[in-house]
Amino acid sequence: MGEKRKLQSGKLNPEILIFDVDGVLVDVKGTYWKSGLETVKHLTGKRVTWAEFHAWKRQPGNNDDWTLVSRWATSLGVPTSYEQARKAYQAFYWGANGKLGNVRNEKMLITGRLLEKWGKGRELNLFTGRTRKEFSYTFDRWPSAKHFRKVVTMDDVKRKKPYPDGLHAILGKRDRKKALYVGDNIDDALAAKAARVAFVAILPKDVPDYRQREKQFRDLGAIQFLQSIRGLDKLLV
Repeated sequence: MGEKRKLQSGKLNPEILIFDVDGVLVDVKGTYWKSGLETVKHLTGKRVTWAEFHAWKRQPGNNDDWTLVSRWATSLGVPTSYEQARKAYQAFYWGANGKLGNVRNEKMLITGRLLEKWGKGRELNLFTGRTRKEFSYTFDRWPSAKHFRKVVTMDDVKRKKPYPDGLHAILGKRDRKKALYVGDNIDDALAAKAARVAFVAILPKDVPDYRQREKQFRDLGAIQFLQSIRGLDKLLV
């Protein structure tokens, strides 16, 4: 018999831990999210708010910020293709005219010490909606990235989240009951459900749409909610 995913004590003991990146391991409020908000404002010339951003973000399929921008700008009367959204977004995220963009604001939410602790007797992996370039910019310079056995980015799968292709690529034919996926987005939960992998949601109580997102996560089968990734330490055996 394999290890039980959830013990009677309420703690979890997965053999395989899989993390999303944005909003889980990296604070993206001042990077991806800010870039999305600024791009929509730039494309439409209209005043947009964080409340509106979160309303769009919690809709299925909007884990990809380029998709979110395309849909949001189009709904505001400015038809915007995915490629147009991507190009406009890049200027805010990466920067333009020799000036570094919002990517400079990235901050890690996890310590190498915790990753090393969780990795003792467990396999650690990443399934992220980032491109390989975006992932490498942050993680190639972070020594603790060595703790991850496999990294799957949006460039590594034919179908991005909410499709479960990245989870399938990591797990192969292994027992799904031995795995746990930790994410913060509805698309993460949808991918976990489709792959039949247990899901823990990162959901700070100070987010403006907490109740709506909590219900969505519960309906999709989230087995636990955490204020931040650091809370996982008390949840694991």
